[in-house]
Amino acid sequence: MKEQCLWHATSPEPAPQFEALEGERMADVVVIGGGITGLSTALHLAESGVDVSLVEAGDIPSGGSGRNVGLVNAGLWIPPDDILKALGEKDGERANAILGGAPKEVFALIGRHGIECHATQTGTLHLAHNGKGEQDLARRAEQLARRGAPVELLEDEGCWQKVGTKQIRCALLDRRAGTINPAGYTRGLARAASAAGARLHTHSPAQGVTREGDDWRVATPRGSVRAPRVVVATNAYTEDDWNQVKEHFFPGHFFQVASKPLSEEVAGDILPERQGAWDTRMVLSSMRRDSEGRLILGSLGKGSGRPQAYVRCWADRIQRHYFPQLGAVEWETTWTGKIAFTPDHTLRIFEPAPGILGVSGYNGRGVTTGTVVGKGFAHYLVTGKDDLLPLPISSPEPIKVKPLWSSGYEGGFTLYHAGQCLRVLI
Repeated sequence: MKEQCLWHATSPEPAPQFEALEGERMADVVVIGGGITGLSTALHLAESGVDVSLVEAGDIPSGGSGRNVGLVNAGLWIPPDDILKALGEKDGERANAILGGAPKEVFALIGRHGIECHATQTGTLHLAHNGKGEQDLARRAEQLARRGAPVELLEDEGCWQKVGTKQIRCALLDRRAGTINPAGYTRGLARAASAAGARLHTHSPAQGVTREGDDWRVATPRGSVRAPRVVVATNAYTEDDWNQVKEHFFPGHFFQVASKPLSEEVAGDILPERQGAWDTRMVLSSMRRDSEGRLILGSLGKGSGRPQAYVRCWADRIQRHYFPQLGAVEWETTWTGKIAFTPDHTLRIFEPAPGILGVSGYNGRGVTTGTVVGKGFAHYLVTGKDDLLPLPISSPEPIKVKPLWSSGYEGGFTLYHAGQCLRVLI
């Protein structure tokens, strides 16, 4: 089993080639970070005629934008009514509306720019693993339907036909959603942004942002860009002490395991319409199939650095529970990505200093949230209006005791997976 991100290897969009930043440059806006948020910002700014430069520390993609599950999900992690409790009614309904329409924005960009990313628009499935999970899905379905979302609660035979397992008797189908190869989508955004006139620079890590007159200077190892406005789109991969985004999330991980391609004769009844799925467990399991028929399982926690026997044992346990009809499965590759968590499971959009915009805390919903936040940032920088952002720009307090949050989450994930491997839990 190789430790390699499947999406990078199977992306139909070729890896883009950009030069490192050298020398002194000027721009209207500098974007730090070449993931989905940064590229969406750069693309929409360039389409509006703004002179924008983007600097990325590695290749595109190198962070979570190319390593996630590839679910094009609507909304936030928590149910709509809980969002109102966390954010207040006005801001909560704003977030529900804009993020509920986020999959449409993703698929529109894919269509408009011809992005090759194996996109499907058959929805996603939230799977109830027990009676409590069924109650939770019924609650979510009622709240979403009340807001006009095209969702359906599937039960028994209807559920089994969509998922391919009788271990699940109830699932929530959200027809707004779908799946992509996330590396392909991110590479396609980079291609589109460059074609629109954005200047993209890879292998150009931002080493600091300093004030110079009315401008900000973003320094990299071999150059710098000066601009009056800066967008910091580093999210879960923020590490530098100068970057204040680091104060507004605590890092977590998500690992995935992919099988070798499975024929339709063997696995054709498993997620036959290629919906992505995840269950209602405390430490969820995700599952989907890719364009070549691989079964891809994932869960919260770190797989990298663990013994492969541990990762393989977990994958075997989940596969044999949900899809025993496959028999023994040969696992081909595994990889891990980072997630930016917040205590209330909602994102933060803020201005850490005049002229600098930051965002953090996608809580595992980066494909859609990053896309609409980038569009909203561009709209705000052009018009001065923040109405396309999921939340108003605010001044949140830094998250306290971040190491305790991270270690608590990771420790809990590890214990849960160990219990699954030992057959104490499933």
